[in-house]
Amino acid sequence: MRLRLPDSGTHPRVTPGEHPWAAEAEHAVLSRHLRTVWSVPGTALAVVSWPAGVGDRLFVRWNYWWQAQLLDCLVDAQLRAPNQRRWQQTKAVIRGHRLRNLGVWTNRYHDDMAWLGLALLRASAIGVPRPEAVHVLVAALRSARRAAPAVALPWRRGDTYRNVPANAPAGLLFARLGDLSTARAIADWIDSELVDADSGLVLDGVRDGQPPNRALYTYCQGGVLGLETELAVRTGHPRHAARVCRLVTAVDERMATEGVLHGCGTGDGGLFAGIAARYLARVAADLPGTASAQRHAREAAGELVRASAHAAWAHRSSGGPDEPRFGPDWSAPSADLSNDLSVQLSAWMLLEAHAHLASTGQ
Repeated sequence: MRLRLPDSGTHPRVTPGEHPWAAEAEHAVLSRHLRTVWSVPGTALAVVSWPAGVGDRLFVRWNYWWQAQLLDCLVDAQLRAPNQRRWQQTKAVIRGHRLRNLGVWTNRYHDDMAWLGLALLRASAIGVPRPEAVHVLVAALRSARRAAPAVALPWRRGDTYRNVPANAPAGLLFARLGDLSTARAIADWIDSELVDADSGLVLDGVRDGQPPNRALYTYCQGGVLGLETELAVRTGHPRHAARVCRLVTAVDERMATEGVLHGCGTGDGGLFAGIAARYLARVAADLPGTASAQRHAREAAGELVRASAHAAWAHRSSGGPDEPRFGPDWSAPSADLSNDLSVQLSAWMLLEAHAHLASTGQ
């Protein structure tokens, strides 16, 4: 039985044809958070808290990988309801990201670079191609993988911790660029080394010579769902669809309550459920196969997105000029509506995933 929710009616500030929940979330996040970087025209990033302190307004603190998720959300929104203003905002965020990163695309964290590479690659679909940036990021990931003694990338330069947060998005990026052999090798490594036999969920990572870190996070599940679904679509090999089916069942049973994905607090954890929702929507829309297991996985993945979206929307704050705002736990009204950009992006990401499924009849 799924969670019964209060009425989630809305009075959207949107144009006809737009999905109102996603559009409202976009409007709220951008109006509160998007700012010019260091007064440089044609640049933008999102302040990481709201109301923003002086340090945040100056982008002393800026969170590279949160901005990559912002870019991905802007691409989602532009695909949903294209307009010139958002197209310009997307270009400004890309310029702002490079400016704040002191003129380069890379940093020392391979998960950060993979997320940015994925967002930049998707931006080409809305007419904002940045092939040189994607090339630089992919080259850095390839170099790190060649230098590693194992198939998998380390979490960051100079480390021996090999984790899903770095490898799942990197594998997905390789797959989308057509390097299926590398993507398959990474997916097979995750499946052999980091799937918990008892729960079917994906563990966080493993340090060389030590047992795996048994922490369980929704965004690890989401990243692997994205990678395995991409491989199922591109290769047609049944092992990838089978892994997706197994993992969707595990997420539904163990990482959601009455169909609503669990939150993981604020900070970086604020983004975890949104990333899971993004790739659950990919499963629901695109997982190939006509067998009952694949049909069930698509239906269950779609229902997780829909139930989570209805819960998040029903429990939002509303009524003010800067609303809606969302809490880190979508399943109940939150006394602590987070100031963190991560939490608000996660809800926006969820509602874009929901809008995408609605637009495709899922």
